[in-house]
Formats: sequence, C-alpha cells, structure tokens
Amino acid sequence: MAACREVWSAEDSSTRLEAPVLLFAFAAVLLLAVLLSSLAHRTILSTAVVFLVAGFVLGPDTTGVLEITSDSEIVATLAELALFTVLFTDGMRVGFADLRSAWRLPGRALGWGLPLTLLITALLAHYVAGLDWPEALLIGAVLAPTDPVFAAALVGNERVPGRLRHLLNVESGINDGLALPFVILFLAIAAGSDDLHLDELGTELLLGVVIGVAVPWLALRLEKLRFFSASTQYEPLNGMAIGLLVLALGQVTHANLFLAAFAAGITVATFGERQRESFEHFGELIAELFKLAALLVFGALISVEFLGEIHWTGWVFAVLAIVVARPLALAVSFLGSHLTRTEQFAAMWFGPKGFASVVYGLLVLQAGIAAGDEVFHLVALTVVLSILAHSSTDLAIARIFDPATTPHWYERLRAASAERRDGRGDGARPPS
Repeated sequence: MAACREVWSAEDSSTRLEAPVLLFAFAAVLLLAVLLSSLAHRTILSTAVVFLVAGFVLGPDTTGVLEITSDSEIVATLAELALFTVLFTDGMRVGFADLRSAWRLPGRALGWGLPLTLLITALLAHYVAGLDWPEALLIGAVLAPTDPVFAAALVGNERVPGRLRHLLNVESGINDGLALPFVILFLAIAAGSDDLHLDELGTELLLGVVIGVAVPWLALRLEKLRFFSASTQYEPLNGMAIGLLVLALGQVTHANLFLAAFAAGITVATFGERQRESFEHFGELIAELFKLAALLVFGALISVEFLGEIHWTGWVFAVLAIVVARPLALAVSFLGSHLTRTEQFAAMWFGPKGFASVVYGLLVLQAGIAAGDEVFHLVALTVVLSILAHSSTDLAIARIFDPATTPHWYERLRAASAERRDGRGDGARPPS
C-alpha cells in the first residue's frame, strides 16, 4: 500500500507540475503569435506553424520544458475538448439553408472527393508504407479531412472567386464530421476484435446525433417563449451554454461527443440564425484557442528522434498522400464541373491535413492498438509536411487570382493555354 501511495503521489505531482508549465508555455506562445499576426498575414508565416514549432522546441526530447508524453491524460483531454469545439463551430457554418443555396461543388468534393481521398491514401499506406489493410484504411480515414486554417490567405481573400472560397469552407466544415464514423469503424477493426460491437457503436453514434439535435432545438424553442429573452450582452453565451449542455449530456450518456457537437452546430445554424450570428465570432475564438493549444501539445510529441524513427517508405507515403491522394480524387470529382483550371488547381492543392487529423491521430494512439504507434508516426509526419507546405503557399496561390499581383510566369502560361484552346477550336492542329 505504501508503494502504491508513493507511485500515486509521484504521478499526481507530475500532473500538477505539467499543467501550469503547459499553461505558461501556451500563454507565452499565444502572446508571440498575436504580436506576429500582422506580419503573418503579409508573409508565408503561419500562426499554426508558430505553435507547431514552439511545441517541437519545448518538447521533452528537445529542450524538455514540456514533459508531455503521448499517454499523458492532459493530451487526451485537450484533444477531446479541442475537437468538440472545432466541430461545434464548423457545424454552425453549414446550416441546411447554406447547403441548399450552393451544394453542387461542395457536394462533389464531399460525395466523391472524400471517399476517393480515403481510398487512395489507404492504397498508398498499404503498398508504399507497408501497413496491413485495416491500419491502411484507418490512416486513410484519419487523413481524409481538410483544414482551411492553413490556407487562410486563399479562403479569406475577396479577390478569390466566391464559389471556390465557399467550396473550401463548406467542404472543410463538414468533412471532419463525415470522416469520424469511418475513423471509429476502422479503429475497431484494427483493434482485431472478433466482435466489433457494431450495435454499441451504432447506439453511441445515434445518441450523439439525437443529443446534438434535441438540445439546441429545445434551447432555441425556449428562447422564443414570451417568458424568456436573452439580452444583447449575454446573447453570445447562448451558443456556449448549448455547447456545454451537449458536452455534459454526451459524457453522461456515453454518446459520441464529436457527432453530437457537429449535429448541434448544424442545428443552431438551421433554426437559430440570430444565435448563430451572435456566437460566431466568440465561438471561433474559443475554437481557435483550443486548436492552437492542441497543436502546441502535438508539436511537443514530435522530435528529431521521432522523425528519425520513420522508415524512408513512410516519408514517401507522406509526400504522396499530400501531392497525389487529394489532387487525384478531386480531379475525378470535378470532371464536368465547369471550374476554371486555376480554380481546380487551387481546390486540388489546398487539402491541408490539419487539426482533425491531429486529434484523430491522438485518438488512435490512445486506443492502444498494435500498430497505433506506427500509424501515429505516419499521421504526424504527413500533418507536419502538410502544414509547412500549405501554410507557406496559400499567399502565393491567392495572388494568382489578383490581376495586380499575378506572377508574370503564370500570365504567360495562361495565355499560352488560351492560344492552344483557340487553335483547337479553329480546327488548327494543336502544337506539339
């Protein structure tokens, strides 16, 4: 008993020390990111990269400031809360009215692009990285979602065609939630259990959707009663209260928290336009804080030694997952879509592997499956390369859509392409 008390006391002391140090590190990096934010908007510097690099530098295998390991309780808790808030705010971007108004292009990207990206990534994981099929399909599901944060200069640039910005926003807002059931299913298969407990899994998913729809719907109905009315000052907290209720009920009933969050966001966006608008900015700031904190922790789990453990085939897989899987999937999805070549190129390239993949990778690691460590290594490498590649090219691609800043080499290329099309249209023989 004395030995047990000593072990417990040591673990408890470690946890008490870990949280304040992490909080101090996060606050310091956040202040640095805020001070650099204006510069980041004008250059290839990205706030996400700042947190990722800071985590890498402060991690246990580099400077040792953050003594965080993959099995730390704070890692799992932070990942869960961060993904919940991100899915809740993502759901608020895609009410049913938004989808009805412009669903064709996002529908192509989600209906065809998402499953094709999953399958192509799984093929690469099996034949290039050498994973067995269950783990290959699992990593395909983990890396299928995209994150517009790492393409902010493109999504937020008014000179970029509206349909392209809408496509990337809606797609990235929905694909986190759509990929989640596949992650859960393939994780159960990769665990090697003879009984996948599909009935329990289905119950958790269904209960998550029910809670995610029922709680905000009832809350919004209550506010319409003559006895209740939210003041302007407290109105932004309405969304916060709904999100916390969904989180609490999901934990008590063991429902799937992530589908509950996503369904709740969509429900608020559909039935409470005023509440959605009042919470939007506040909610995005909260989600951004959790997201950046999770990226800091994620960066702390990566080190030179960590990257050195990955076989060269894993590096090849990571590169191909970025430059082949999504571009090929969307090339098929956009056949006959009437998007310009520039718009197609931008949409195909900007499929950053971002926050959802980070958290899904942490969930795989926490699940303790046999190949969990290998899967996490490949996911981490792919996300790191994607963040570096996409956050450093979004500004350059956005300039292509601005006549004042379009590179001369691209103008010449576009003019040559137009001449070839005109030549074919006139019946002329296309140049060799």
